[in-house]
Amino acid sequence: MKRKSIIITALLISSLGSGALAQTVYPLYEGEIQNSIPNTIKEVVEVSKEGRSSLSKVTVPTIKVYLPEKNKATGTAVVICPGGGYVHLAMTHEGDQVAEEYRKIGVAAIVLKYRLPSNESMKDRSIGPLQDAQQAIKMVREHAPEWNIDPAKVGILGFSAGGHLASTAGTHFNTPVISNSKNINLRPDFMILVYPVISFSDSLTHMGSRNSLVGKTPTAKQIENYSNELQVTATTPPTFLVHAGDDKAVTVKNSLVFYQALLKKSVPAGLIIYPKGGHGFGLNNSTTPDKWFTHSVNWLISQNFLPAQSK
Repeated sequence: MKRKSIIITALLISSLGSGALAQTVYPLYEGEIQNSIPNTIKEVVEVSKEGRSSLSKVTVPTIKVYLPEKNKATGTAVVICPGGGYVHLAMTHEGDQVAEEYRKIGVAAIVLKYRLPSNESMKDRSIGPLQDAQQAIKMVREHAPEWNIDPAKVGILGFSAGGHLASTAGTHFNTPVISNSKNINLRPDFMILVYPVISFSDSLTHMGSRNSLVGKTPTAKQIENYSNELQVTATTPPTFLVHAGDDKAVTVKNSLVFYQALLKKSVPAGLIIYPKGGHGFGLNNSTTPDKWFTHSVNWLISQNFLPAQSK
């Protein structure tokens, strides 16, 4: 699949504040989209009554870049992976809204519209999303000077299946699945994982996410490879985890086993477990006045990814 390398600049009126905010949408690949095959699939956009947009049948990946004002920029950046079971992307409450909150505190936020696994559009659907996550990290570091980003402060954040993608990027960075002739560092410097799918084991996984990525009859090797609690090493990035104990879609044990794996390897980790909240609450868990976003900022400060005045 070939397409022009263009930059689409969109001036959008933010639903989160007053005034016009500029975000820039970039195609993720120049020329051919890696691992893609010709197809006639058309992207589908659905908007809920709450105004939340959801995308499905995504075959053309992009990043939407939210840059803070230069006088507020901290140099820190985060690539955001919306969730949706590897079937759709919850672009509003697990993407744009989150990006805007980080932008406000001086963090460059990059919302990744990653390809959704499909045998019709990919040669190997199991690596498609990871290719896009690695490519996004690579692209952010390539553009670091012009976007006022410190290439040593580029993290990744993911929700639900997007959390699986983010944690895969954070545990598989030594195995590139993209072209990287310049040897750009693909390791995220930190991870923030919100009600993430971590494991592909039968007892822990969100079966819909697993089926979408590797099919209904995965091999034992595939299950092990994408059970990211088994892939943690001493070089896994520092990680902040958020989950609700009553999550019926993705059991909280996913976050627990990952946290334990991080501790075992002496990787700095933070964990917040809310008693209630279920799944898919985005920025705001309505069962509590507590804000995980604030905790994430404090954690980033404690790990020297943000200055103290970011609070």
